[in-house]
Amino acid sequence: MSGDGAKRIILTGIGGRLGRLVAKRLHRIGTYKVVGIDRRPIRDLPKDIEHVQVDIRSRRARDVFRAGQVDAFIHMGLMHDFRKSSEEHHSWNVAGTSRLLEHAADFNVRKVIFLSSANVYGPRADNAQFLTEEAPLMASLDFPAIRDLIEADMQATSFFWRSGGRDIETVILRPVHILGSVQNAPSKYLRLNRIPTVMGFDPMVQVIHEEDMADALVGALRPGIRGVFNISGPGEFPLSVLIKETGRPTLPMPLPMFRKYLRSLWRWRLTSFPVPMLVHILYNCMVDGTRARRVMGFRPKYSLKETIRAVLAA
Repeated sequence: MSGDGAKRIILTGIGGRLGRLVAKRLHRIGTYKVVGIDRRPIRDLPKDIEHVQVDIRSRRARDVFRAGQVDAFIHMGLMHDFRKSSEEHHSWNVAGTSRLLEHAADFNVRKVIFLSSANVYGPRADNAQFLTEEAPLMASLDFPAIRDLIEADMQATSFFWRSGGRDIETVILRPVHILGSVQNAPSKYLRLNRIPTVMGFDPMVQVIHEEDMADALVGALRPGIRGVFNISGPGEFPLSVLIKETGRPTLPMPLPMFRKYLRSLWRWRLTSFPVPMLVHILYNCMVDGTRARRVMGFRPKYSLKETIRAVLAA
């Protein structure tokens, strides 16, 4: 515990929309002292939330752990910008995560929460209907650029097994597509004025409201919760249903034409979607959230309509 009796929590990625949601929620609870690590400037945090503007790979990041007893560490600062080089991705997501986990072990952090993604399983034509936490992480077979995100997930999972004997409760969360005001690929896709689709493909999709995801992250702090959890939202829906909820028109294209179209947009820097991301609107990648419901007591509060409205409101 910190000197004023509040639990000290280190949160990476506090500069992102989801990071700010989690930080403010912990702040409102009142029993936590939040220290955020993010190299981006942040303007709208409550004044008693500390923001340390450093690179997660730097020695100064280690100093944040050294500064006082850390009761919990939430790592949600992974890089998802596919225009960055593979070397930068590996350095940030793999080497950076490794260093942060070392700091957590060195300074006796009692709770470690790692935000991964259900995307690590990978959308595939031969996927089981619902993937459990024991399913192999296959996303890099069709999308090599995601390999570093899988490696980071595997590092956190390995840390969970290694740290059990040291009484470090480690939680790995693999949520379905997070939607809302967050600036991620699924939310950006559904905000397009005309939403492109692939003729002949209408995969089943799972989504979760950003507020529900913030609830899951905060809920994972409860004592006794540890392990890997799929986090699912209000149900499973065909992609066409999600698009219909937006009220936006579609732009259907044959797959070869879509690939060529997206490749051209990517080359001219008119999109943030690389061609391999097409698999997400071709094939299913649905997860079984039973373990999170049973162990964490997690239940999403927001319906599909409310979730889509949050995307459009942004």
